[in-house]
Amino acid sequence: MNTATHYFGKSLFELLSSMRFAISLLSILAVASIVGTVLKQAEPYSNYIIQFGPFWFQVFEKLGLYDVYHAAWFLVILTFLVASTSVCIYRNAPNFAREMKSFREHVSEQSLAAFKHKHEAVTEQPPEMLAASAQRYLEGQGYKVKSLLREDGMLLAAKAGSWNRLGYFLAHSAIVMICIGGLMDGNLVFKAQQVLGYKKIETRDIPQSQVPAISRLSPSNPSFRGSVQIPEGSSADVAFLNVADGYLVQDLPFTVALKQFRIEHYSTGQPKSFESDIELFDRSGKKIREATIAVNHPLIHDNIAIYQASFADGGTRLSLRGWNLFAPTIATFPIEGTVHQNTTLTSAAGNYTLEFTDFRPFNIENMGGEVEASGDTMSVLGGSPVSDKRHLRNVGPSFQYKLRDARGQAREFSNYMLPLELDGRWYLMSGVRESPNESFRYLRMPLDAGGDIDSFMRLRGALLNAELRPEIAARFARQALPQEAWGTEIEDKLKFSATQVLALFAEGGFQSLGVFIEDKVPEAERDKAAGTYLRILELAAFEALQIANRQASLPAPAADDATGWLVRDTLNSMSDMFVYGAPIYLQLMQYDEVKASGLQLTRSPGKNVVYFGSLLLTLGVFFMLYVRERRVWVRIKPGHALLAMSSAKHTIDFEKEFVQHAQALDTLTQQTSTSAK
Repeated sequence: MNTATHYFGKSLFELLSSMRFAISLLSILAVASIVGTVLKQAEPYSNYIIQFGPFWFQVFEKLGLYDVYHAAWFLVILTFLVASTSVCIYRNAPNFAREMKSFREHVSEQSLAAFKHKHEAVTEQPPEMLAASAQRYLEGQGYKVKSLLREDGMLLAAKAGSWNRLGYFLAHSAIVMICIGGLMDGNLVFKAQQVLGYKKIETRDIPQSQVPAISRLSPSNPSFRGSVQIPEGSSADVAFLNVADGYLVQDLPFTVALKQFRIEHYSTGQPKSFESDIELFDRSGKKIREATIAVNHPLIHDNIAIYQASFADGGTRLSLRGWNLFAPTIATFPIEGTVHQNTTLTSAAGNYTLEFTDFRPFNIENMGGEVEASGDTMSVLGGSPVSDKRHLRNVGPSFQYKLRDARGQAREFSNYMLPLELDGRWYLMSGVRESPNESFRYLRMPLDAGGDIDSFMRLRGALLNAELRPEIAARFARQALPQEAWGTEIEDKLKFSATQVLALFAEGGFQSLGVFIEDKVPEAERDKAAGTYLRILELAAFEALQIANRQASLPAPAADDATGWLVRDTLNSMSDMFVYGAPIYLQLMQYDEVKASGLQLTRSPGKNVVYFGSLLLTLGVFFMLYVRERRVWVRIKPGHALLAMSSAKHTIDFEKEFVQHAQALDTLTQQTSTSAK
């Protein structure tokens, strides 16, 4: 048993002190660090599911790639690397120290004669005199020299650059220090508590005040990296740590209050810089200090660094006007909302939950071939990109919300406050998407000559009003036929066709018309029938607009190109409403913006250890690369001198130095010979 234990211990020692083992660990850590750099760490799991899909999400989750630096396998490798490198230092440091002190004076003459870099010279001087001159020369070149008396002459053993070996010691020590720093910041305390069942990740979406103690970390937690968003005029005494598929609440030893958040923009509207004026209060409410933090200019208090990380909406208050898109009226209703809050919406189509998610005072869009809308391609619902001239422009505020039905299914919407000019005409835009990984598709609602959406809404209501269809059809027929055809069967057929087209369009837009044509019209005649029906629809819509204006006590619309485009755009927009996915349209009228500052709070006791290790690594690399160890031996016997030189690296400088020493030896032998004569 003792023999087996001894054998196992020896094998373990050999493994840990093996250079191959340490290099293998370093290689794994290097690959993991690349992954941790490329892949954004500690994001909510929903973001990774959207990015990679369900299959690869599970694969990467099993590998712990979403929080590499805190993964158990990463910390285990760090531990083994500390042990391996420490054993290497323990094993080799004494040899390094002895080698640095040694002059290697026991080298034999036969060994020196076998050196690649050797030089021989003839001398007539006594060995003692030549040795003294050679020693003075080598010392003048920065060598430490040891002179030894031999039976038949003298031996000079010289060395320079012995500190080169210190580089290996410093580099290995640096690896140990850096790994220890990584372990100190590796949330080891939480991981131990989690294994023992003292701590548990919270996965419920509940207020932080309701998070139980088992999912909270105390202010004395030795290391953490969390974030918090604080609206202007508010404060926070906790930070949130994203962990796996949930989070932990980190209680802070102080309270952070945001007095004011400021942001500057470029001329394009893109963020240029942002900063926060904050105040710190202790647990009793006493003000500790105040400061302004900006990107790359954190505040450090109580060993906790507070970084300016991001910004967001802090609960902007919105005043909205709602339109029922499928009601045959133009009545509106007011809605008051606050970003990050919900409200209930009751409509004829059912009850909905309105979830306000974001507000953006600036939107930089590429008003070109493909109009960029907050990173998404702005395409018309069921259509193609909306413009053909490329340039960036700030198109003003927008707000985002989700409309969730009784079954829990939701669509996300993004509505602009100001109209956008597309193809020379003005529209209000409302984007919709089914999931966050999709691009927004936009419903565009045309504005009239006065810059209002009311004409569109009046015409929409008239086209959806079944009671107005007979009058619309009659007006269309009278306008389309000569007076002598009024009251004839031709007029009746035309009125029937117009009524039928209006009814089909009101049921499902152009899609309903297309289905009807495919079912009722032979294939050879479909194109002609489609053109006829579209012409009937457009002319009937113009009559509907006249009726709608009359009912609103407004002048009749002019029969010009502007009205024609208004009618055509309204028909396109109404057809898109059937795939819009919402029974209402919300128009932003006013807003009271509230900004929020995104702060990152970090306690990192291992940071200074890592910095110190990095300094050691820099020094170690310097010693290894720029301090060259050279050794010189001069064996002097009566009538003969042998110079031998060695170095761990045979560089061009080494070759030049050897030539210099050889020439110096020749000179010394000649000088001493002349002196002797």
